[in-house]
Amino acid sequence: MEGQEQLKKSKVIKIDSQKSWEHYISYATNQSYPVVVHFSAFWCVPSIVMNPFFQELASTYQDVLFLSLDVDEVKEIASKLEIKAMPTFLLLSGGNPVEKIVGANPDEIRKRIDHFIHSFRSYKSMGTISMSKAVIKT
Repeated sequence: MEGQEQLKKSKVIKIDSQKSWEHYISYATNQSYPVVVHFSAFWCVPSIVMNPFFQELASTYQDVLFLSLDVDEVKEIASKLEIKAMPTFLLLSGGNPVEKIVGANPDEIRKRIDHFIHSFRSYKSMGTISMSKAVIKT
């Protein structure tokens, strides 16, 4: 399957439609993979600057699905998930949002993703992780 091949290579997968979003979220949910999504915009310099960092994260974490989505290309997803600023990083477990990180602070983003993945692995057998109340702005 295409999703498995891309996931094993730990590359960031570009989401360009509602259909591709649903496909990869469903795939990650069925395989019990946590998901990290980078919401960006081609005109947003901080978003563009974060792309190499996001690629590095994708290479670091094996068994995690990294998705990238331009909010202007797939507006319905950004709107549904209440993405209002770029860059925004959304962490999902079981297809559900767990944490939202707004801003371009690599150290904070790495710390939050490390915690999320550690929690995901620790609590995987206990069910899904619930959404944090706070939105972390960096």
